[in-house]
Amino acid sequence: MDARFTAEQEEIRRTLRELLLKRCGPEDLRAAVLTPAGYDPALWEALARQLGLPGLALPEVYGGVGCSVTELALACEESGRALAPSPLLATAVLGAPLVLSLGTEIQRAELLPLLASGELTAALAVPGAVLATALGLVGDNGGDWAGGGRAGGVQARQVDGVWRLYGQAAQVLDGHSAGLLVVAAHTGGFARSRTLLYLVRDGSAGLVRVRQTSLDETRPQARIELRDVEAELLGDEDADVAGALAGVGDMAAAVLAAEAVGAADRALERTVEYVRQREQFGRAIGSFQAVKHRLADVYVEVQAARSAAYYAAWAAGTDAATGTGGERVGGLALAQAMEALRRAAGEGIQLHGGIGFTWEHDAHLYFKRAAGDESLFGPVHRLRGYAAEVARLFDRKGDGSRAEVTV
Repeated sequence: MDARFTAEQEEIRRTLRELLLKRCGPEDLRAAVLTPAGYDPALWEALARQLGLPGLALPEVYGGVGCSVTELALACEESGRALAPSPLLATAVLGAPLVLSLGTEIQRAELLPLLASGELTAALAVPGAVLATALGLVGDNGGDWAGGGRAGGVQARQVDGVWRLYGQAAQVLDGHSAGLLVVAAHTGGFARSRTLLYLVRDGSAGLVRVRQTSLDETRPQARIELRDVEAELLGDEDADVAGALAGVGDMAAAVLAAEAVGAADRALERTVEYVRQREQFGRAIGSFQAVKHRLADVYVEVQAARSAAYYAAWAAGTDAATGTGGERVGGLALAQAMEALRRAAGEGIQLHGGIGFTWEHDAHLYFKRAAGDESLFGPVHRLRGYAAEVARLFDRKGDGSRAEVTV
């Protein structure tokens, strides 16, 4: 493993940072989240058409750039620094990889070029508030989280050869504006109970989408209601949906970790800039030893999270390139990064003093991102707990001694 970034990777980081500095300042961000889409369409067009971000990790044969997960993670690290609201996460990290993994050749050829160009955006809709479970981050996703044959969730049935969906999904990232919904639904009844993924197009009869109020305004969410909606099965009925979701979940966790690291790094930078300027007792508060120690601890935590995120992105990209289900460390990296972001944002609010406690201050945007991501993708303790369970860290032998664990 070569830990150095290539010239191309550094160029992605530099170009994106320059663009976001010009187009996504604090005022631009606050204006964008109030639009019906929840993001600036002009900025999204620049990110998609000029820089090709949605297609970074998609194969060139489908209109993508052909890069690895690492490049996508670096791009999301920069978007995380600016807290840039866009459908990049929902489209390029959750939606498109599922189409690539499970879709038929016809579905791939039709949808992936549109997703890679940004002309079409996608959203993953799972029932209830179990996105982290569906992605295999906080528990086994082979269970009945999509409905399990009981009332609730999203149910699918085939009528005259056409699939119809009914039910509801909440907390769907960018679900109110996405042109394509990838919906997880339960089918088969008790005889052949299973969860499959279905494609629902914008404008389908019986589809109701309502944008919800969310803690983190930079991540708009929607409630999706499916009232006997016609849908297209993604792939075939024998597809390994749980395996595909877990694979995408590990990659998404690595990318999310990089995004959280970018946000934590920027929150720390803003705090350092402020403590150098704010004076108390005739000197800058940044010169106080207690303040230095607190910020030094945050710096170490952010750098550790950055290393974990980069390694997770490399591991996810290696698995994708080789087609193996090797080391999956995305959940651990995400836990480390979310913890670093919460710490950096919390210290930022504290050290900004009185103005830091006002909701209007930008420091709260980073704190809301940290809290919002934990509610969506799993709290830190559950991410780490499931990783420990998978690694069998706490299994014991028959004599009561701890079992040997190979890492």
